[in-house]
Amino acid sequence: MEAQSLLNNKPERAPLQNDLLLRAARGEDVERPPVWLMRQAGRILPEYRAVRAKMGGFKDLVESPVHASEVTIQPVDILGVDAAIIFSDILVIPEAMGLPYELVEKVGPRFPEVVRTVQDLKRLRTNVDPEVHLSYVLDAIRQTKRDLAGRVPLIGFCGAPWTIFCYMVEGKGSKDWALPRRLLWEQPAFAHSLLDSITEASIAYLQAQVKAGADLVQIFDSWAGVLSDGLYAEFMMPRLQRMCDALSPLVPVTVFAKGGAHLLPQLADLSCHTLGLDWQTDPRKARQLVGEEKTLQGNLDPSILYASPEVIRKKTQEMLSNFGTRRHIANLGHGVYPDVNPEHVKVFVETVQKSA
Repeated sequence: MEAQSLLNNKPERAPLQNDLLLRAARGEDVERPPVWLMRQAGRILPEYRAVRAKMGGFKDLVESPVHASEVTIQPVDILGVDAAIIFSDILVIPEAMGLPYELVEKVGPRFPEVVRTVQDLKRLRTNVDPEVHLSYVLDAIRQTKRDLAGRVPLIGFCGAPWTIFCYMVEGKGSKDWALPRRLLWEQPAFAHSLLDSITEASIAYLQAQVKAGADLVQIFDSWAGVLSDGLYAEFMMPRLQRMCDALSPLVPVTVFAKGGAHLLPQLADLSCHTLGLDWQTDPRKARQLVGEEKTLQGNLDPSILYASPEVIRKKTQEMLSNFGTRRHIANLGHGVYPDVNPEHVKVFVETVQKSA
């Protein structure tokens, strides 16, 4: 769906009572940085575990709009964050393309079938229709927007093409993703074709999320850090640019490339609004590389939340100082760890909110 058509047909929604996230992403003046956490809806909350216990498994929860909406809103109620992020999974895209996956407890994702050849490509669905193949996510977004009633913005998301490519090729998690990287060299035409298919499905999916109610979208490139500058420039940048060009006229777009500090000079050229930083990236150096035209998001080391409240406050204040007073969205440098004390997360959130 073209961006102009979506702009012309964007449904009216309740005005946001807290629009800090959107203003910060657009570079507008804010009283303080907005704050939210990657993986905020999840295992750190007893309330989440209670909902999960009713379901057959993680995927059952993802595919239940009512329950996915419920756990999406829990961190807003319990932690006081400035945004909700829809409860879903990046691997819904390969499944919509015809490559189902399983989530094995304490092991991770597993794909019974993989895509490694041109013949494998032919088995994939090339015309993903989000309203048909991903309707449960869109229904969860609609339900969440109704239940939030404008309290805070809702973030939609998907995995970046490279990260999805890794899982579709490898079939499971990996330490170095050697096989997907090998295919970039041995079968570049195949790699470009698969990445293009993922990109087009992802654009349609994110546009559908926006139409359903997402106020901002984030593209997660979880495995960006395993690629060199050259490979990223050849295989990923054109696809990320296509995605940003298609979404940025509609809503603010964030790109988070984990392990991608070496890629910041390239990422700075994207037509996104915000770049997420992992905890190993110095915000001051990132600002020098990126310039003043992008908002930066992050990037407290998630392990700091194991520390005492006093240390968490100190380290959060140091992080805020390193980012400066403009164009910053406070977050962790990756997802919150599942065994972190929720009270410690509240200390982080409250420290940011008292920084005005």
